Amino acid sequence: MVFDTTDGEKAKEAGIHNPSSTYGPITVGIGKRHVILGLDDEMEGKEPGYETDLSVPPEKAFGEHDPKKVEAFQKNQFKEKLVKGMSIKVPEKGEGTVIDIIGGRVLIDFNHPFAGKTLDYTLRIEERVESAEEIVRGLIQLYIGRQMDLEIADGKLTITLPPGITFDRRWVLWRSRVIHETFESLTDVQEIVLLESFKRPDKND
Repeated sequence: MVFDTTDGEKAKEAGIHNPSSTYGPITVGIGKRHVILGLDDEMEGKEPGYETDLSVPPEKAFGEHDPKKVEAFQKNQFKEKLVKGMSIKVPEKGEGTVIDIIGGRVLIDFNHPFAGKTLDYTLRIEERVESAEEIVRGLIQLYIGRQMDLEIADGKLTITLPPGITFDRRWVLWRSRVIHETFESLTDVQEIVLLESFKRPDKND
């Protein structure tokens, strides 16, 4: 089962294409755990052009499956109609997967969906990212899944935020991480400015 790919055509073939996703190579910091441990370790010390197929065991992917993370709940405590395989959020427990419904009870697995599984990957290193601008763009794409205009001058990084970004859940969750890793990766950047710009509405609107 193909569960993820950076190739848009392969995503369509596998029936997992997401029109809102951006396909193509992704920028990751080797050694920063931007990807699972097995892929991170494989890329260490490799040069652009390196390509390989590899199998990643659970301990270097999403961990072993923990039976203690499978719990039973009363079905009537959930408002939505439950079906096997659906993802559901449970207060104070987090997100889990419905694995069985027995009478008035439902079994929910809070392990990662790929916990306990060995995963097969095809990996290719396209190029090494060198410029400060591309490093920041890569971090924004990795965590937020968006492209943003930015400028670096005299030790100040200015990121122009797109309209409506404050309603983007990924931005709210990962903004601080982008800022932290930018300072960590680019020692010349002394200040980061997040710029919001609003234009006066047209009177005819």
